[in-house]
Amino acid sequence: MKIVTKHIRIILILVGIGILTAIYFLGVPLTAEEGNALSLPEEVKDASGTQTEKNEDQSNQNKKEEVYVDIKGEVKHPGVYPLSADKRVKDAIELAGGFLEKADTDSVNLAQKVQDEQVIMVPAQGDQNEKSADETEQGNSKIPVNTADAEELTKLPGIGPSKADAIIQYREENGGYQQKEDLLDVGGIGEKTLEKIAPSIQVP
Repeated sequence: MKIVTKHIRIILILVGIGILTAIYFLGVPLTAEEGNALSLPEEVKDASGTQTEKNEDQSNQNKKEEVYVDIKGEVKHPGVYPLSADKRVKDAIELAGGFLEKADTDSVNLAQKVQDEQVIMVPAQGDQNEKSADETEQGNSKIPVNTADAEELTKLPGIGPSKADAIIQYREENGGYQQKEDLLDVGGIGEKTLEKIAPSIQVP
């Protein structure tokens, strides 16, 4: 009888050990799941950080993009220069060696951002006004739209002060006019107006 009781105790101990072992191993996946649940915000944080880094890389890449501008007129070294897309006309003038003494610096918008294929024209002081006066006296009324001031532009047929200001604003923002048809992009100037002023304007 004692032997049977002893065997029962051993069996009970073994069963108890088995139950405790099962409970232990069954608890491991739960702990892992809890660990994964706790680590989820970190993964989200990492993903957010990665996206931020990508956006910063894209921004830096845009800043490094090169454009080419053609600098003409009264600068020390006229020519075509490469610049980063985030640079200004002031930086382009510096690349060209700066203004010459007779440059009309007031006619150049130094704060304008450079654009690819932009032409930066730096006229000489008084040269353009004298040329326009001479042409008027000789009966040649062609006005250079890339350098003429508002007063000169209002001499064109159908161009009042507001349209003259719009012509100047457009050329400052876009680096000048390459052809007469570019004037159609100016607000208030249509096909009929261009047809009227075409014989009287000069576009490089």
